[in-house]
Amino acid sequence: MRGEQRMTDLVTILVKALVDNPDQVQVNQIEGEQSAVYEVKVAPDDVGKVIGKQGRVIRAIRTVVKAAAAKSGKRVQVEVIS
Repeated sequence: MRGEQRMTDLVTILVKALVDNPDQVQVNQIEGEQSAVYEVKVAPDDVGKVIGKQGRVIRAIRTVVKAAAAKSGKRVQVEVIS
């Protein structure tokens, strides 16, 4: 349980650092047996900042989160939802 909260906090910190409206950032975790999905919801004006040009920013966020989760052996996904 503690590790999942840390991952949610990591995703939240990374995304809040990028957006203009950090108070509107919401991260929802969906836990499965072998995987976890982190749904990131931001203000409509900030979606482009989180995704980045050609998806580079969200790809970098996913890389950091996957590296942090490697120890747990679970597969993680980060999805931006609107």
